[in-house]
Amino acid sequence: MLRFIIMRVLHVIPTLVAISVIAFFIIQLPPGDFLTTQIASLEAQGQSLDPAQLDALRARYGIGDPFWVQYWKWISNILLHGDFGLSFQFQRPVSALIAERLPLTLALGVATLLFTWAIALPAGVYSAMKQHSFGDYTISGIGFIALAVPNFLAALVLAYLGFELFGQSVGGLFSPEMVNAPWSMAKFVDLLEHLWIPVLVIGLAGTAGVIRVTRANMLDELNKPYVTTARAKGLSEGRLVTKYPLRIAMNPFISTAGWHLPSLFDGEIIVAQVLALSTIGPLLLTALRSQDMYLAGGIILIIAVLTVIGTLLSDILLAAVDPRVRFGKA
Repeated sequence: MLRFIIMRVLHVIPTLVAISVIAFFIIQLPPGDFLTTQIASLEAQGQSLDPAQLDALRARYGIGDPFWVQYWKWISNILLHGDFGLSFQFQRPVSALIAERLPLTLALGVATLLFTWAIALPAGVYSAMKQHSFGDYTISGIGFIALAVPNFLAALVLAYLGFELFGQSVGGLFSPEMVNAPWSMAKFVDLLEHLWIPVLVIGLAGTAGVIRVTRANMLDELNKPYVTTARAKGLSEGRLVTKYPLRIAMNPFISTAGWHLPSLFDGEIIVAQVLALSTIGPLLLTALRSQDMYLAGGIILIIAVLTVIGTLLSDILLAAVDPRVRFGKA
């Protein structure tokens, strides 16, 4: 197991280097450089940049230097100083903007993943064990409805119900009086009171999908000879299911858990816009629209790194659950 973990960690290093190069390449794609864009923006507002400050910024970011020199300055500043550059749209460091939104985005992602698994796995197993029963058809019907309803529509409906039934302010992850308040138990409780709507909306379609995959995997495993043999030896049904078919049926979920986070960044943008969530998704959309290169590149790099780390953790968990993985060449 230790050898497997070391090999997987060694595979991660070149992957991260390649991802950082791609992220910086994306930064360089827009014509011109970010200083030219910033100067044009300031001139449009009737302002100008001090020549000495301009020269300092050119030296700081290596404007005019070859691609690899600029890349090295960018990545070395991130690795050594945590400096992702300057967002010319917000006129603030990119690291500060990401730090403000990343924790809430991760909290939303983890809560959504836990919600999805907590609902979908038992429902999928029950649906497979009780195939063609009333419960199976009910779960499948609810799943089809959840897959068919667009996220933005579900967000609007739940936001309306939350306001009408529970009197909650619609939009955001906090009440207006808690937005700028320092962290406390009251603010944490306020977050939990608002978090359930985006978790339910974003997790709805994912839950339906996991139910269908779990049901299909379980049905496939339940019909295999080793299950028939175990049942013939007198093993109780509950112990048989949890000990053998369920462990194998969960492999696809464990191996793809690391991909949940990037799908959250993509899928929650519309929901975040509807519910006015202060997460990373809307910030990335704003950065791409305004060609705020260092902000967009920094967010893309963070998402990619989290995806690689998540995949690494998924592989390690999968190897712990299924010994066939670590005995192979994976």
